Amino acid sequence: MIRSALMNVMTAAAVKAGRGLKRDLGEIENLQVSIKGPGDFVSAADTRAEQVLFEELSKSRPGYGFLMEEGGTVEGSDKSHRWIIDPLDGTTNFLHGLPVFAISIALEREGQLIAGLVYNPASDDMYLAEKGQGAWHNNRRLRVAERRDFADALVACGIPPLARAQLHPRFKQELGAVIAKCGNIRRMGAASLDLAMVAAGQLDCYWERGLSAWDLAAGAVLVKEAGGYVSDADGQDDFMAAGSICCGNETMHRALLATLKKA
Repeated sequence: MIRSALMNVMTAAAVKAGRGLKRDLGEIENLQVSIKGPGDFVSAADTRAEQVLFEELSKSRPGYGFLMEEGGTVEGSDKSHRWIIDPLDGTTNFLHGLPVFAISIALEREGQLIAGLVYNPASDDMYLAEKGQGAWHNNRRLRVAERRDFADALVACGIPPLARAQLHPRFKQELGAVIAKCGNIRRMGAASLDLAMVAAGQLDCYWERGLSAWDLAAGAVLVKEAGGYVSDADGQDDFMAAGSICCGNETMHRALLATLKKA
């Protein structure tokens, strides 16, 4: 595990925000049977978690800027540092009481991602990475899988929701091309956890379109520090601006990109 001051700050903030989400997850089952439904409750849980993260990180690193899913951009007096935060990645899973969701925190310095944290409060799985310090899952150092044959690969993807129906035709084409060549497909429902699982070698590669910077930032640091390759889904470097991702070890990354391109 990385014991730097920065990681201590990030983990403390995530654990504090995670307590609330774990408690709120326990209320979802009751809300499922209510007439109103759990939607408003989940929105409130999301906002509360983000507020905790904002307060804790601001207290420890005053002046840093923020890019947040709910709160948007907050300019800081320190223009060289910016936190990129998703307080609840996997909202639909959370909404249904499925314990596959995460808090995602990344730190950007001079426009470069230097640290990432992905934390699932339901399972207490903590993934950490700091530039030059490797990637870790709790106390175990991570490496991407060494598998080389795409026909044996376990590939993760993200399915565009109904709100992004314009992405469905392209996704169907890409899914058809990938599933015809890989070992099998998984869809977890939380981009940050997909990336963490690639870093851990549990998934061989992963692609998704229609994402935001806060979905990708922390997990991308994990994959890179675990020895993986990260680009957008078209093979370009600026995946956060593109809003898409493709990652894996060098061979899998190249094979998945080639397959997507042919689709």
